[in-house]
Amino acid sequence: MEIIRGKQPGAKKTVIYGPEGIGKSTLASCFPDPLFIDTEGSTRDMDIARTKEPSSWMMLMEQVMYVKNHPDICKTLVIDTADWAEMLCISQICDKNHKSSIEEFGYGKGYTYVQEEFGRLLNLLTEVVKAGVNVVLTAHAKMRKFEQPDELGAYDRWEMKLSKGVAPMVKEWADMVLFANYKTMVVNVDGQGVQKGKNKAQGGKRVMYPPHHSCWDAKNRYSLPDEVPFTYESIRQILEPGADVLFRAVLRLRKAEEPIREYIYKKSVQALPHRAMLCMIFAGLGFVTMVLYLAMNGSGGRVASVIAYLALKALVAGGAWLLWRYMLTLKWEKLPARDLDTPQA
Repeated sequence: MEIIRGKQPGAKKTVIYGPEGIGKSTLASCFPDPLFIDTEGSTRDMDIARTKEPSSWMMLMEQVMYVKNHPDICKTLVIDTADWAEMLCISQICDKNHKSSIEEFGYGKGYTYVQEEFGRLLNLLTEVVKAGVNVVLTAHAKMRKFEQPDELGAYDRWEMKLSKGVAPMVKEWADMVLFANYKTMVVNVDGQGVQKGKNKAQGGKRVMYPPHHSCWDAKNRYSLPDEVPFTYESIRQILEPGADVLFRAVLRLRKAEEPIREYIYKKSVQALPHRAMLCMIFAGLGFVTMVLYLAMNGSGGRVASVIAYLALKALVAGGAWLLWRYMLTLKWEKLPARDLDTPQA
């Protein structure tokens, strides 16, 4: 029996859901080389690659199968949206069984058929991922009353706008389920207090919530923070681990007197010296290789180009060396977790 240890890099399965109009499709378009299967026709004004809008469930399955068999056609397959894809699935099942509605099956039997058929789509999408293509499902969000079995009372909770059998399957299937919403704060405006006085909402900033919460469904397998900006940069390192090169680590670095979170520290401060050293080594090798080539073959009449190349390599190596030396002089101290999150007076 073969035992495989360590992390296994590969394509990812991502679900992005949230209220209509928040920008789910726009965020999905930032993934590497995306190809959209637009089930609701909402991307007409976006400059993206897309398939013909599927008019049936079988057409949707055929399009996904084509990507599975031709994985070089794109780097990310986006199904926009999953809830409209589910409607195609329901229509297929009703037509096949000569029913005008999924409710006509009785006793929830129709939704069992939907769960089984949608499961075939998820299995096919898993094959797409195994072929090296990222998969993104977008979905709308809905609010539902939720009751904990061990608690009294009910409360509102955000979840994907999918049927009760399909939604849990999609969550289990995905590597990341990201809930996008507008972050608002309620403030009192008449001095009478929030409970009794007049209040208004402020903010409206778009954010994503990667971990599970009592008020929304979410998950991730990458220890993402509780809240991240609604941008592709927040998850780029997961989908493009090789893209976090030297300059991206520099952008993550904060001023020395300001506290930074531990995951940022690991991806920037700890990573920078090693990456600076690698950059210096490769630039130096390029410089030496070019000098040896010139010594054996001459410049071939391209003196200006050769000088510019050597100067650039020397500049990169020198800059990387200076950054490496500078990072080694910095002293960092780990603070208690509350010091990072407690507002300063």
